[in-house]
Order: sequence, then C-alpha cells, then structure tokens
Amino acid sequence: MRLATFNLLHGRSPHDGLVDETRLAATVAALNADVLALQEVDRDQSRSNHLDLTTIAAQAMNAPAHRFAAAVVGTPGEQFRPLTHDDDGHGEPLYGIGLISRYPVRAWQVIRLTALPVRSPVIVPGPGGGIVLLRDEPRVVLAAELDTPYGPITAAATHLSFVPGWNIRQLRQVVRALRTLPPPRILLGDLNLPAGLATLVSGWRSLAHRPTYPAKQPRVQLDHILADPRDSHPLPAVTAINTPAATISDHRPLVVDLA
Repeated sequence: MRLATFNLLHGRSPHDGLVDETRLAATVAALNADVLALQEVDRDQSRSNHLDLTTIAAQAMNAPAHRFAAAVVGTPGEQFRPLTHDDDGHGEPLYGIGLISRYPVRAWQVIRLTALPVRSPVIVPGPGGGIVLLRDEPRVVLAAELDTPYGPITAAATHLSFVPGWNIRQLRQVVRALRTLPPPRILLGDLNLPAGLATLVSGWRSLAHRPTYPAKQPRVQLDHILADPRDSHPLPAVTAINTPAATISDHRPLVVDLA
C-alpha cells in the first residue's frame, strides 16, 4: 500500500507560473499512490483555468473514490469567505483539500477548523518582501473509512494554518476528532509544523522523516504522514520513503510504502 501527501500549489509550476492539466495528471500518475491527500486544491478558479484538480488527479490515479472539501469560497490572498455549510459556494470558485483512494470508501467525514480571528504577521521573502499582516483562512479535515487489503483504515487529509501556535491548537483538535473514528488511523497533510513538533503535539508516530520544502532544495518537513500509536490493529511496516522532484508546486510530495 502506497500513501502520499502533496501540497499542489493549485497545480502551478514554479518554473513558468502556469497550471497545465496534462502536467498535473502526469505528476500525480508518477506517484502511483493508493491513497493520496492533496492540499491547496482549486475548483472553478480562474487562476487554474476553472479546472477540478481533485477529479483530474483521481482520473490520473485510476482511483474510483475521491472527494474535494472546500475550506473557503473565493480565492485566498484575494477575496474569500468561510463556508456556511458543505454545499455552500456552488458555482463559485472554491479552495481546499482533496482525498483520493483506489480502495472503496465506507464513509466520508468533514471536520471544519476555524481561522484565527485577527491578522497575523508573516515574513514574505524576496525583493519587496518583509513583514506583512495576513488574514488567516478557515481550514478543513477530510476523513475516509477505507476498505484496504490490510483491513479497514481511517485516512484523513488536512492543511493547517500558517500561524504559529494556532496550527498547534488545530492539530490537537484534529487528533481529538479523528480518535472518534475507527482504527487504525492515519493523518496525511501539510501541517505547517516541523517534524519534531508535529509528533510532539499530536502524540502520533511519524511514518516518514524527510524534508519536503522548498521543492528545489528541501530543508524542512512541513508535509507529514502520521499514525495513531494507540490503535490496537498496527499498520504494516514502512518499507520505503520518497520525496520525488515534481514539475509543479513549491513542495515535494511525501510518499510512503507499507507492506
């Protein structure tokens, strides 16, 4: 079983700034994942050619089960608003996360995380950068109960806040929510936390220690695959870990093989 998590940067290539459907599909297909969590996912956004990125990725994987969960209606960094319910934003641009599985899904669950209510100082690198006050975004967790060759597994995808401290609070909230779902439990996503802090805060076991950001020369691990150590049914052993270079995104995908 191959697990993967990938922050897509809405499918944009840092080399030419373009979002290309064929390039996105080829990148996802090359991962050959059985379960894939996606972050920074667009649907019906003009910046990504009004594409449904989750569906494109699912088709590239030949995966029958997939779902997109919007975190906001609108475009982060421009104009956006929180969703008022799961079906909000129909016909409008959406931004959130995706979860794709080659295995059947017994049930889906969406857990919503609130944004920090005040703007936060963030360092913007590069010319003209500096400290700017940014508005935090609501976040979302998408969980699926999967039927796998190893038995039932709960896999969840998320993308936590960039605000230090607030993302710690969110991770604790995620762990509490996931422990109400059937074991064994796996959390995949961009937690915006380094490896040591992610495992310390969650109390969960990391299945992979590899830097994933920035993509060109990764120095820090922001993307994680964590397993709940309290599960009575242990997962198969980790046999391989990879962070392959990709033609899209400013993150590298994190890929873990279990057998």
